[in-house]
Amino acid sequence: MHIQRTGLEKALLAAATAVLFTVAAPCQMAPSTPALPSADTSIVPTLQVSALRMDPSPQGSGASGIAPEPEPQPNKPRFITRMLKRGLEDQKGLYAAPFKPSNLKWDALVLAGTGALIATDRRIEKQVPTSHFQASQNTSNVVVGGLAATLAGVWIYGLKTDDPRAKEMGNLEIEALSNAFLVYAPMQFIAGRQRPGEGNGNGDFWRHHAMNTSFPAGHAMFTWTMATVVAHEYPKPWVKVLAYGAISAVSVSRMLARDHWASDMLVGSVLGFSIGRHIFYSRCDPELTEACQRHSRNRDQP
Repeated sequence: MHIQRTGLEKALLAAATAVLFTVAAPCQMAPSTPALPSADTSIVPTLQVSALRMDPSPQGSGASGIAPEPEPQPNKPRFITRMLKRGLEDQKGLYAAPFKPSNLKWDALVLAGTGALIATDRRIEKQVPTSHFQASQNTSNVVVGGLAATLAGVWIYGLKTDDPRAKEMGNLEIEALSNAFLVYAPMQFIAGRQRPGEGNGNGDFWRHHAMNTSFPAGHAMFTWTMATVVAHEYPKPWVKVLAYGAISAVSVSRMLARDHWASDMLVGSVLGFSIGRHIFYSRCDPELTEACQRHSRNRDQP
C-alpha cells in the first residue's frame, strides 16, 4: 500500500513541476522583443532611394534595406532571470506573511488547532472505519486528477482563444502549485512523520528523511491551492461549489484511506488555501476580476 502511494505521490509532484518548466515558458514568452521595423518605412523624403540599395545585408543575402529578424536566444537568459526573481519574491512573501501583525491572530488559531489535533490524532484515528482503503485512495486520486485536468483544459482553451482570464488562471495555477511544492518539500523532510499504521502507530515525528511522509497532507495542500485560485478567478457560486466540493472529497477520502492524521489534513489545507490566495492577489490583473480590484483598492488605501 505505501509503495503504491509513494510512486503515485512522486508522480503527481513530478508532473506539477514538469508542467511549470515545459508549458509555462512558451505562453509567458509571447511578448518577446518586437521585430525591428523595415528600413523602407523610415525613409526621409530628402534621401535617395538608390542609396538604400547600395549596402548589402550583413548576411550577404542581397536584401534591400530589410533588417534581419531578431533571434530569440538573447531573451532566454532574461526570461529565466525574471522567473527566478519572481519565484524568490513569491517565497519571500509567503514566508513573511505569518509574521504580519494582521495575520498573528490567524497564526494563533492555526497553531492552537494543530496542537489540539496532534494531541487527539490517535483517538480520532480509532473512529475511522477500517475497510474500503483502496476505494478511498482511488477516490482521492480521481478527484485530484480530474480537477487538475479540468483546469488544464480551461488554460488550453484560453491559450487557443486568447482569453485573458483563462490564461491568467492557468498561469497563476502553475505559479501557486510551484510555490506550494517549494513549501511542501522542506516541511516533509523536516517533519518526517509516520503515517497511521506505520511504526508504533502513534504518528511520531522525525522518523523519516523523505518526502513521502504524513505531515503535511500533500493531496489536501495541492487541491486547496488549485481550488482557491480558480474560485478567486471565477467567483461564481457554482464554481466555488465544485472547487470546494472537490476539496471535501479529497480530504474525507484521504482520512478514510488512513493516509493522514487529522492534524496533517488541517495544516495541509491551511497552507494550500493561504498559498493560493497569496499568489492570486499578488499576481492577478485588477482589470480582469472584481475580487482583484477590491483587493487593490483596499491595499492602496492608507
